[in-house]
Amino acid sequence: MTWTVAPEPYDSPVAAALWRAYYTEVSDRWYQLHEGRATEPGELEREIAAQTGADLVPPCGVLLVARYAGEAVGTAGVRLLGVDTAELTRVFLHRRVRGRGGATLLVRAAEDAARALGAERMLLDTRGDLVEARALYARLGYTETEAYKEDPYSEHWFTKGLTTPVANGAFPDRM
Repeated sequence: MTWTVAPEPYDSPVAAALWRAYYTEVSDRWYQLHEGRATEPGELEREIAAQTGADLVPPCGVLLVARYAGEAVGTAGVRLLGVDTAELTRVFLHRRVRGRGGATLLVRAAEDAARALGAERMLLDTRGDLVEARALYARLGYTETEAYKEDPYSEHWFTKGLTTPVANGAFPDRM
């Protein structure tokens, strides 16, 4: 089975289905932890409507979709926060394909997209209960940093410098 990662319009049916799957999973996880229940349908719809992803379009952003054996199974978004700083967001893989290398491929593709947008560093935020995400980011060279934005669900903030390619076209953090 093979992985591919490519840009996708933020408002495509594929992107909408993946965003719904992502939000349902992280929202249900939060509500189960804090309130002992699943997300109510109205809550889910309200949050999806509030976070459309409209800022994940060139020239200041991009939404990437990962496919495994041709099936759309994950996303990662990149948006510029400033001239040389990008934010990684919406990193998600369906459970059925986790553990197959897709998360690393997706984050690396997002880093490449951020470089192409002119970013020299990447920021991201996540929650404390998303331990798998925090472990992934640490494994890929992200380090915890101070808060760069306020969000009621953000508990950990990470940063990573996006180095330029060496002479052979490889990136030093991939050698």
